[in-house]
Amino acid sequence: MELVKTDKKLTLSLKSSVIDKAKVYAKGRNTSLSRLFENYLEAVFAQEEKTEAEANFSPTVKRLLGIIDLPDDYDHKVDYGNHLIEKYK
Repeated sequence: MELVKTDKKLTLSLKSSVIDKAKVYAKGRNTSLSRLFENYLEAVFAQEEKTEAEANFSPTVKRLLGIIDLPDDYDHKVDYGNHLIEKYK
């Protein structure tokens, strides 16, 4: 079964200066105002979900969040496997 994306229209009232700047911004990024606004809201919701998930962490875990910067291709399983190989040589 395939899910069909259903778009709906939304009318917003904004200052005309904000609309003008938003149109220029969107055009400069080859996107529409609708897509720009949708992407913004999705980012807000994703951050909110992340914040809610982190709210359940212990104070110790919260202090440790973000203290290490790993490369995107880092695989903890490979690293742990290498550690075990070294440990049990």
